[in-house]
Amino acid sequence: MAKSKEKDQSFEALFRELETTIAKLEAGDLSLDESLALFQRGMELANKCGEMLDQAELRIKELVPRGEQVKVEEFEEEE
Repeated sequence: MAKSKEKDQSFEALFRELETTIAKLEAGDLSLDESLALFQRGMELANKCGEMLDQAELRIKELVPRGEQVKVEEFEEEE
């Protein structure tokens, strides 16, 4: 996927692609070149998702009035 298209995609779409990429790598039935290409793409997706989460965190901090504390809780994934 081209990087220009990444800008138009939602976090959820990029994260789903990352999950699919990881699943393909974990399956282990790829050539070395295919594995390296998927690993590179996975790193790009992980970095982009991380950037989007950082931006969201900054927006939240801007929205919270100064002086108010935001309670941060650990996320527990549903099984």
